[in-house]
Order: sequence, then C-alpha cells, then structure tokens
Amino acid sequence: MADKELSAKVVATNRRARHEYFIEETYEAGIALTGTEIQSVRQGRVSLADAYAEVRNGEVLMVNAHIAEYDFGNRFNHDPRRPRKLLLHKKEIRRLDSRVREQGYTIVPLKMYIVRGYAKVEIGLAKGKKLWDKRRDIAERQARREMERATKRRE
Repeated sequence: MADKELSAKVVATNRRARHEYFIEETYEAGIALTGTEIQSVRQGRVSLADAYAEVRNGEVLMVNAHIAEYDFGNRFNHDPRRPRKLLLHKKEIRRLDSRVREQGYTIVPLKMYIVRGYAKVEIGLAKGKKLWDKRRDIAERQARREMERATKRRE
C-alpha cells in the first residue's frame, strides 16, 4: 500500500467536497478515458469542482468533471465535460446504488491521480452538510489553529 501511495501523482483535488459533505465511505475507481483526455490529465488540466457521479444502467458515470482539451489534439479532440465511465466492481456499484437511493446521499469525486500510468479517481459516498455543520467545522478549525499558535508561543 505504501508503494502505491508513493508512486501516485495527484492531478486534481476537490477541496470543496469535504466542506460541503460528510464523507462516509471512499472508493478507488479507474476511469475510461480517450487518448487526448489522458494527455490532458497527465498535464494536470483537470477540475473536479462541480463534478458528481451517478449510477445509470448498472454503470457509474462521473458527470460535469472538466478535463481541458489537449493542446496538440486534432479535430477528434474530446468534449471537456462529457460523462466518463468509472470502473468499479459490480458489488461496489450495487452498494453505491442502494445507498444513493436513500435520502440525502450522493457520490462525489474527491481527487484524481495517476498510478503506474493509469488515471484513478477517489470517490466518496457523501451526505450533505447543513449550514450549521459548516459553521461548526470552521469554528473548530479556527480554535485548533489558535491552540497551535499558543503552544508555539510558549515554546
């Protein structure tokens, strides 16, 4: 496991996801990409800001993720916001589908990275936070920072 983490190159992260949602479970999924898409991913030209995943016909699709067009692509260059198939085991897909059908759950991409030449996405089964949850998280973060500053001053 440690070798895989060392060789992974993180291409994009969805920082807003942890602010907007409680992440209950995470999964690693492969992505079905075209040739020009993987070239753009390797250049780091990816945005997961508005992305989400959904289960359609027994397949998981990542929707609204932006992979910029490849600069050296020809007229067959890809559409930057096309839905992309995520590669998961059937058991994982069934579990995600049953949980998404429950009230308030969604599938959110957390980060995209490259491992041994393959693009992977870490997706999370998430439940939306309410406004007071977000405020509490911000207050806790600020309190933690102030405590760390105070201990540094004492030393």
